Amino acid sequence: MKKFTTLFVLLAVCFYSTAQNASTPEDVLQLKESEHDFSKIPQGKPVYYSFEIINTGKTELKLDDVHASCGCTTPEWSRDPIAAGATAKIKVGYNAAVEGPFEKFISITYNTTLSKQLRIKGMVWKAPEGPAPANASVEFFKKQNF
Repeated sequence: MKKFTTLFVLLAVCFYSTAQNASTPEDVLQLKESEHDFSKIPQGKPVYYSFEIINTGKTELKLDDVHASCGCTTPEWSRDPIAAGATAKIKVGYNAAVEGPFEKFISITYNTTLSKQLRIKGMVWKAPEGPAPANASVEFFKKQNF
């Protein structure tokens, strides 16, 4: 049992030391911000926000996929590579069907295996049914002869 424990500890130390030396790919995608709060928005009225991204690497950056956590959130982005040092935008649209608070996530996959996440949030208020009520003051002024 003592030999087994010693062998296990030696293997764990070897594994840990090689894991520390393994090179990780450089993170070249910088987000100016990763979250946006729409605050209060009306139900059924789409809202949009553009997130700015920067390629801080020395080579082109390729966005492989940008997808949202649900169908009410739609990301739009250019499929063209982003040059070194250049910026691009990811436009995120949200169409609120249900009133109340919301929080949605948008995943960005880039350079084949790397990923980042964006977040949008806010509060949806219920839009009134039908047209706005008539304003009595407007009718009063229409009848006046000035």
